[in-house]
Amino acid sequence: MLSASAFHAAIHNPTLMPVPLALLTLLADGRFHSGQALGAALGVTRSAIWKAMQVCAERGIEIHSVRGKGYRLAQTLDLLRQEQLIRQLDDNVRPLLSCLEIHNEIDSTSKQLLRLAASGAPSGMACFAESQTAGRGRRGRLWVSPFGANIYFSVLWRFAQGPAALSGLSLAIGVAVLEAVQALGIEGCGLKWPNDVLWKERKLAGVLLDLSGEATGPTAVVVGIGLNVRMPETAAAGIDQPWVDLYSLRPAEPPARTRIAAQLLGHVLATLDEFDRQGLTAFQERWARWDCLAGREVTLQLSTQRITGRALGIDPRGALLLETQGQVRAYASGEISLRASA
Repeated sequence: MLSASAFHAAIHNPTLMPVPLALLTLLADGRFHSGQALGAALGVTRSAIWKAMQVCAERGIEIHSVRGKGYRLAQTLDLLRQEQLIRQLDDNVRPLLSCLEIHNEIDSTSKQLLRLAASGAPSGMACFAESQTAGRGRRGRLWVSPFGANIYFSVLWRFAQGPAALSGLSLAIGVAVLEAVQALGIEGCGLKWPNDVLWKERKLAGVLLDLSGEATGPTAVVVGIGLNVRMPETAAAGIDQPWVDLYSLRPAEPPARTRIAAQLLGHVLATLDEFDRQGLTAFQERWARWDCLAGREVTLQLSTQRITGRALGIDPRGALLLETQGQVRAYASGEISLRASA
């Protein structure tokens, strides 16, 4: 938590100010609090409180401001709890977790693990964040990461094989995420090659892999995952594709974010362990079961050309099979964009 003294120092450079948890803690009761009362509790001026509110807005934290009443959080703040998260992992999965970090704010959970991997961090290390300032999606897209709203995490796994032997890993992770979502009571989701989890063609979650190592191995893989839980309207304005979150898919309120995080982490760890032993073979049938583009006309955007054809699933290495003019070709993932044809 940001102390009152650190809070006081940070307001003089609000662009560098971390999320003011000391302030959010006071607002967590859901009631209105005046700027004067908040300032008195933190030992700062009302002007400092106003600046802190701007920081919250920049981080995607919605706070209602009503003249004569003060400030109130637009929605309940449900922060991740490390001990509870570990305790909620299945007994057969918990030994696969070597270390767990939870950050209030970080540039990117994947960047954090890439830094730690270069310093010798062990396989099975996981990193979660309440907010990311530089979250990444595929093809260099920004992953919108408002504070305390969704799930953002990465897992480091060390394989003895080289990168070529790990083709199809992103598809296996997609299966893990979908099965975790199903365990939370969400039905009707599908997988879009190579690694998106969709609900009726709206994106619910995404996967991004970073690999480093020698051609023949060993290879360090950082698996980054983002899942939309309760996307604030202000943050949603920065998303350039159809999306959906868990709150809009359940008639009742979804489980706590810590439980969601535990389900995701448990499924991902188990999948990494299984892939390490069996490769994509163990997941190919399950992936095909939820392939939402199989048999449909799709458009494949390569770096220099656009190809339209019929999607026919994946080959044993995880490449997309595309039928065009009676011929079937396999396309590996990478800088490729796939869309269902209109």
